[in-house]
Amino acid sequence: MHVNTQEYIDKLINDLKAKDSHEIEFIQAVEEFLPTIIPFLEDNPTFIEKNILSLILEPERVIQFRVPWQADNGDWHVNRGYRVQFNSAIGPYKGGLRFHPSVNLSILKFLGFEQIFKNSLTNQPIGGGKGGSDFDPKGRSDSEIMRFCQSFMTELQKHIGPDLDVPAGDIGVGAREIGFLYGQYKRLRQSDMGILTGKPVGFNGSLIRTEATGYGLVYLVHHLLKDKGDSLKDKTVKLSGSGNVAIYTIEKIQELGGKVLTASDSSGFIYDSEGIDLKLLKEIKEVRRGRLTEYIEQRPNASYQTGSVWDFSVQADIALPCATQNEINAVQAEILVKDGIRIVAEGANMPSTNQALEVYQAGNICYLPAKAANAGGVAVSALEMSQNSQRLSWTRHAVDENLNLIMKDIYETISETAKRYATAGDYAAGANIAGFAKVAEAMYAQGLV
Repeated sequence: MHVNTQEYIDKLINDLKAKDSHEIEFIQAVEEFLPTIIPFLEDNPTFIEKNILSLILEPERVIQFRVPWQADNGDWHVNRGYRVQFNSAIGPYKGGLRFHPSVNLSILKFLGFEQIFKNSLTNQPIGGGKGGSDFDPKGRSDSEIMRFCQSFMTELQKHIGPDLDVPAGDIGVGAREIGFLYGQYKRLRQSDMGILTGKPVGFNGSLIRTEATGYGLVYLVHHLLKDKGDSLKDKTVKLSGSGNVAIYTIEKIQELGGKVLTASDSSGFIYDSEGIDLKLLKEIKEVRRGRLTEYIEQRPNASYQTGSVWDFSVQADIALPCATQNEINAVQAEILVKDGIRIVAEGANMPSTNQALEVYQAGNICYLPAKAANAGGVAVSALEMSQNSQRLSWTRHAVDENLNLIMKDIYETISETAKRYATAGDYAAGANIAGFAKVAEAMYAQGLV
C-alpha cells in the first residue's frame, strides 16, 4: 500500500487539532516534530503502514486527581494533580513533576511527548512521562508545601513504581519537595529508594543530579564546538533563567573559560558585562530564595531591567534559554541573529516558538534542541536509578564522567543522523529522527501495532 508521507503527516496533525484543539503546547510540539521525521518514514514505510505514529501521539495513560491540602491559617484548598504516562516502549515511564500555576494537561502532554524522545537519545532504558500540579509553591511555608506534597503523593503512589513509573523534579519541585514526596511514599508503601529520582544525597540520591541539566547542556555545546575545532574559551553567552539549570550552566561555562552576561527571573533580568558573579547569584537564589534585584545592590556595574532578557540586545556568541517554554518568539530570534549569536542550545523545554526556529534557520544559527540539549538531567536520573538498584553510591567524578560521555554520544548520534536523513548540521531533525527510530522499532518488535 503506497501512502504519500506528507499527506500522512498532515492528516495526523489535522486529526490531532480536531480532537485536542485546546491543547496548544502539545500541538506545537507535534507540529515541530512530525515534519522532521519524514525522510526516516520514507526509508521505513512499514511504520506508516502500521500507523505507529498514531499510537505514539496518544498517551498510554492519563491520570488526573484532586489534591486537597490545608494552609497554615486553617483554610482548605484543592488543586489538580496529573500524571501522563506517555510511552513505555523502552522502559518505565520517566519524567519530572512540575508544580506551577500554568500546569495543565496540554503542557504536561507536550512535556511528556518530548520526554519520550529525549529519554531515547540518552540510550538509557527509560520511557517517557510527565506530571505535576497547578499548585504554586511560591510564598508558601515549608509546612504548607509538606502538606501539599503528602496529599499529592497519597494519590500518585497508586500509579507509580520503580519498574513502572519513576518521577523526578521539574519547575517548582526541588530537593525539598522530592524529600516530602518520598517520605509520604515510604509511609504508605514502605521503603523503596528507586521510586523517585532527584533525592537528596543523604537518602540515596545521586551526586551531580542538581547540576546535571546545566552541566549536560554545556557538555553538548562543548562537543559541538570541539567537532568544529573550537572551544568555549573566551566565548560570551546570553542566558535566561536563574534556577538550577541556569546556575549550573553558568558554573560549567565559567569552568571551561566562557563568560555569561545575563540571567533572568519571572520579573526581569540582570546584565553584567564583567560576567555573572556566580557566588553572589547562588547566595541570592539558593540560600535567600530572593529576587535578582538584590544582585545589583552588590554589583554596582551590573544593571537590572524588567521584562524579557530576549528583548535586550547585546553582542554574544551563544544563547542558552534556560527558563520556560516559548520564551523566544520570532522577533526576539531576529535580535539574536542581529547580535551575532551563532549557537542556540535549549536548557529549558521548547523555549523557542516554531516561528523562532524558522528565524534561526534563515539566520544560519546552529540550533541544539531541548530533546538533546537538556537531556543531562534525565540521564543522571537514570544513573541514580542504576545506583539505587545496585544499592551503591557512585563518586562525583564517576557520575560526571558518565554524564559527559552520554552527552558526547548524543551529539555524535544527532550529528550522524542529520547527515544520513536530513542536512548536515540540522540537529533538530537529527534528534527527532534518532529519538523516534529507537522507540518506533521497540514498539514494532513488541507487537504494539
